[in-house]
Amino acid sequence: MPTTAFAKPHRRIEARLTRRRFGILTAMFGGFLGLCLIVSAWAAPSPQPGKPLHIYFADVEGGQATLFVTPAKQSLLIDTGWPGNEGRDADRIVALAKNAGISKIDYVIITHFHTDHVGGVPQLAARIPVGTFIDHGENRESTDAPTVQGWQAYQQLLGTGKYKRITAKPGDILPIAGIHAEVVSADGAVIGSPVADGGEENANCKSAEQFPADQTENVRSVGTLITFGKLRILDLGDLTRDKEMELMCPRNKLGKIDIYIVSHHGWYQSSSPALVYGIAPRVAIMDNGAKKGGTPSVLDIIEKSPGLENLWQLHFSEEGGATHNVAPEFIANPEGPDAGNYLEISARPDGSFDVFNSRTQKTKYYPAR
Repeated sequence: MPTTAFAKPHRRIEARLTRRRFGILTAMFGGFLGLCLIVSAWAAPSPQPGKPLHIYFADVEGGQATLFVTPAKQSLLIDTGWPGNEGRDADRIVALAKNAGISKIDYVIITHFHTDHVGGVPQLAARIPVGTFIDHGENRESTDAPTVQGWQAYQQLLGTGKYKRITAKPGDILPIAGIHAEVVSADGAVIGSPVADGGEENANCKSAEQFPADQTENVRSVGTLITFGKLRILDLGDLTRDKEMELMCPRNKLGKIDIYIVSHHGWYQSSSPALVYGIAPRVAIMDNGAKKGGTPSVLDIIEKSPGLENLWQLHFSEEGGATHNVAPEFIANPEGPDAGNYLEISARPDGSFDVFNSRTQKTKYYPAR
């Protein structure tokens, strides 16, 4: 009888202990699984079908120099950085080309003729063979001395007859093997009809601010929508907010974007809410310098964009300070002396991609959407 009297309570206590142990183990496993998911985002992804497209964001101190290398080993460079500095920017571009396994640059887009975009052309051409230059036509800003100087140096190089030249117009498809590169803006004009996957009404236009017409070369920027399989990448150079409105309102002519190369180095004259919220990028890459670009209001707009997973910066922005810069792991060059660190994207046709920070030597993986 004593044994029988205590048998049921003992089994109930044992059951409660078993459930408690199971709960603890479940919680531990859940925490471990969550940690694994966080770590796996920064780990190398499992191999995906299709050869990758590589995109290198060179540190040219607040200018632009973005190098695309296709699976067919054709190369496209968007802008060439600054002149001077003993060829610093050209050397950094050539080093990335070597890293990508190419010995020439097939196409160079000059988005517009400001010196931080066209200035590096002569030094670059002296260091690596270039095939074809693509631009919007004539320089339209004749009263700014550095712009005129950069334009004249570019014209002098073209005058040698060694290079082909394409004058880009909205709607043109650039002849680059391995990617679909469509011009969406050039010389102050934008596409009249939506691209594929574009054309939906943009709800962000209803309360959008209207902006005065820009009078500089920025408004002439060659903007390009690059598609690689399912991946969509947008580069608008320094296109200003007034022209963004023509692309986005009342209908979004560009559609949703996976990777947004932040216009105008993150300065306030570009990246309006109508554009950024309309394209809703997964990832944004800001080619700012320590003292150039990275306006706090732009960072706020980008980080509030629906669907944004991460913003990456080439530099810590001194203007942004402690409250308006991303976490250190997303910055290639933090405060202090510049080391010329770069960012690299490896993209696959299924829409997945990685972002590699050369400073931290870490990679973050973004699965296909």
